[in-house]
Amino acid sequence: MIGTRKLIAFVSNSAWSVYNFRLDVIRYLMDHGFEVMVLAPDDEYSGYLQQSGCRFIPLNFNNKTENPVADLAFYRQLKDLYHQHRPDFIFHYVAKPNIYGSLAAAAIGIPSVAVITGLGYPFAKRNWLYRVVKLLYKRALRKTREVWFLNNEDAKIFINEHIVNIEKVKVLPGEGVDTDYFSFPQRMAKKDSEPFTFLMSTRLLKSKGISLYADAARILKKKNYAVRFELIGFFEQHHPDSISRDDLDRWQKEGLIHYGGFAKDVRPFLQRADCFVFPSFYNEGVPRCLMEAASMELPVITSNNRGCKEVVVNNTTGFLCHVHDPFDLADKMERIINLPLEERSRLARNGRALVIKKFNIKHVIDEYIATLNSDWSE
Repeated sequence: MIGTRKLIAFVSNSAWSVYNFRLDVIRYLMDHGFEVMVLAPDDEYSGYLQQSGCRFIPLNFNNKTENPVADLAFYRQLKDLYHQHRPDFIFHYVAKPNIYGSLAAAAIGIPSVAVITGLGYPFAKRNWLYRVVKLLYKRALRKTREVWFLNNEDAKIFINEHIVNIEKVKVLPGEGVDTDYFSFPQRMAKKDSEPFTFLMSTRLLKSKGISLYADAARILKKKNYAVRFELIGFFEQHHPDSISRDDLDRWQKEGLIHYGGFAKDVRPFLQRADCFVFPSFYNEGVPRCLMEAASMELPVITSNNRGCKEVVVNNTTGFLCHVHDPFDLADKMERIINLPLEERSRLARNGRALVIKKFNIKHVIDEYIATLNSDWSE
């Protein structure tokens, strides 16, 4: 199929997520004869996608609402757009595009793949919302050609809960990372006067473990370590799990966290850091921030949590800490501080080697091409 002028659609909850996580795949497809159309709510990254050569179609929907009328309107919007633009194949990402987009594509007769990038909040609590989402997923995923997951645990849950048949399941190595772009093999030794620097880069959500990071910083500060704790990332307005600005201001005033805002390019922050920290208890797929940090030869401390533990081999590329435990997190951070430079460098080299072997974007591109080259006939 490579070399034919087929139109491939990517449908997600933000232009930012498509640009940040899937641009390498999109560029490869366009370089090999495909046209690419992105459907997502409009944000500042929609222009960047258009500059990269994509068509961009803005969507009107709220991924957080639980209003069935709004969801029905979203389904009809997608169905109309699919009928109008007639893509040859569609990749859907995150819950509502996966559910309503898969149903809309099937109604028009367009083959599609649902990519489960993480289970999120409905699967964290087995309440009425979970039951509704499970039922909707079960119906929608019957209509897809394949269902992709980013880790085995998420796939196992969907199979065990009889949401999807195992024959449709494919587990990707995360969404991949460009290990050439995220490369910094020659890290300079720090001067004695410079503090040891930890870095956390994430969406500013409670479940990403930001308060745990602040508490661990407080524990280490009381031990009189010369340490700097940096945080970068963006607030998600109106997100029910967002940390408060009051909390962030308080942590900064206490001297616990140095907040650097949102960084379009995280590499300069990764270059200056000595260790990357990510104590998430969110239902992660495979966190991109961990792959980027390890690819940049940083030792990593993360929680022994779904998705996170895929990227870190304990005591080999970094340390795994207990979930919801700031004292264990502080203990692992203290261990990193006190390691000889050559031992930290060993962890960092091992981390980059693991990412190159397991999470290189080339492996993910191969999966897309294999699916697009398969027989689409029923």
